[in-house]
Amino acid sequence: MPNDAEDGFTNGHSNERTGLLNGDSGRHGGGSQRWSRRDDRFWVWIPCEAGHLTYATLASNYINILLVFVPLGLLSGFLKWSPTATFVLNFIAIMPLASLLSFATEELASTLGETLGGLLNATFGNAVELIVSIVALSKNEIRIVQSSMLGSVLSNILLVLGCCFFFGGINYHEQSFNSTAASTMSSMMTVASASLIIPSTLYASLSSSKADSRENILFLSHGTAIILLIVYIMYLFFQLRSHSDLFESPNVEAGDAGVEEEEEERILNPYAASILLLIVTSCLRMRRVPRRKHRAHLACKNKMDLAIGVAIGSSLQIALFVTPFLVILGWIMDKDMTLHFQNFETVAFFISGLVVTILIQDGKSNYLEGGLCLGMYVIIALGFYVYPDDAGDIGAVAAQLASRFAVSH
Repeated sequence: MPNDAEDGFTNGHSNERTGLLNGDSGRHGGGSQRWSRRDDRFWVWIPCEAGHLTYATLASNYINILLVFVPLGLLSGFLKWSPTATFVLNFIAIMPLASLLSFATEELASTLGETLGGLLNATFGNAVELIVSIVALSKNEIRIVQSSMLGSVLSNILLVLGCCFFFGGINYHEQSFNSTAASTMSSMMTVASASLIIPSTLYASLSSSKADSRENILFLSHGTAIILLIVYIMYLFFQLRSHSDLFESPNVEAGDAGVEEEEEERILNPYAASILLLIVTSCLRMRRVPRRKHRAHLACKNKMDLAIGVAIGSSLQIALFVTPFLVILGWIMDKDMTLHFQNFETVAFFISGLVVTILIQDGKSNYLEGGLCLGMYVIIALGFYVYPDDAGDIGAVAAQLASRFAVSH
C-alpha cells in the first residue's frame, strides 16, 4: 500500500501547494523543491522556495555571474574610488542587470500577456523618474523636471524604438507587429503633443497683451493636466478591458502546441517576475542604458509587440500620466509647474511623434526604419547641444521687443 506522505497526501488532503514565487509546481522536479513543498511550516517553505527560484533565475543566463560587480560598483561610489574604476565597475554591472530586466519582462509577458507585461515594465521603469522629479519639484527646479520628462519621451520613441527596429531588422528581414495597437499609441502621443503646443501658442499670443500670462498659463496647464489624466485612465481601460483583443499580438496565434511550449519555458509567475523587475529597476536607478539594451534584446528575439509596448508605452505614461501628475502636484505645492515648454522642445516633441506615427502605421519594421529613428534622435540631440541656455520663447522675445519699442516712444 503506498505511503500517503510519499504521494504528497496527509490525512486525505493534498499537501502539494503552488510556490509563493513559482506558478508551475511540477516543472522543476529537483529534490530541494519537492522537500520545500512538503513542509507546511511557512518559515521553512518560503525561504526554500525563494532560494530555489533565485538559483533558477541566476542560472537562466551565464552573464549573471557578472552580478558580483553590482555591489562593487555601488561601493566604489561611496568610497570615492577613482572615476575610471567606478566607470569600469558600473559598466560591467549593467550587463547582467540588463539581462535580468529582459528576463523578468519576458516572464511577466508570458503569464500576463505582452500588453500588461509591457505596461508593468514601463511603470516600474518610470517610478524612479517620478520620484526624482518630485524631489526636484519640491526644490522648485521646474526646468529640470520639464527637461527630464521631455528627454525620457524623446529617448523612448526615437532612441529605444530605433534600436528595436535596427537590431531586430539585422536579425530578421522584416518584422511584423500589431499595427492597430501601435496606431492607437501614436494617436495618444499626438494628443500629448497637442497638450504642449497649445500652452506654447497661448504664451506667444499673450506676450503682446496686457493680460497676466502667468496666471493664464497656469490655469490652462491645470485644466489640461486633469484632462490628460482622464484620457490616460480611459486608455488603460480601453487597452486592458474593453478592447483588449485589439492589443493581442498576431504572432500568438500559433496553436495549443506553441502555448504549451511557451508554458514549459516559464520559470517565474507574475509575483516573482514583478519582484525581480522592481529589484532590478531599483538597482538601475538612473542608469537608462540597460533598459534600452533589454528592449533591443526583445526585438532581436522577434518580440516586437512587447518591445514596442514597453518603448511607446513608457513614453505615453510619462506624457499622459507622470507629467500631468507633476503639474497637479505642483498646483498643490504652490509651484509654477506648467505644460509650457520652450518652443524648440515642443517642436522636437511634435516632429518625433509624427515620424514615429508614419513609421509604424503599416505594422512592419526593418533596420532602415530603425536607422531613421536613430538619425532623427541624433539630429535633435545636436540641436539641444547647440541650443543656448538663455534662449527664450518667440513670445518672450516679442514681448521684449514690444517693451523696448514702447520705451523708445
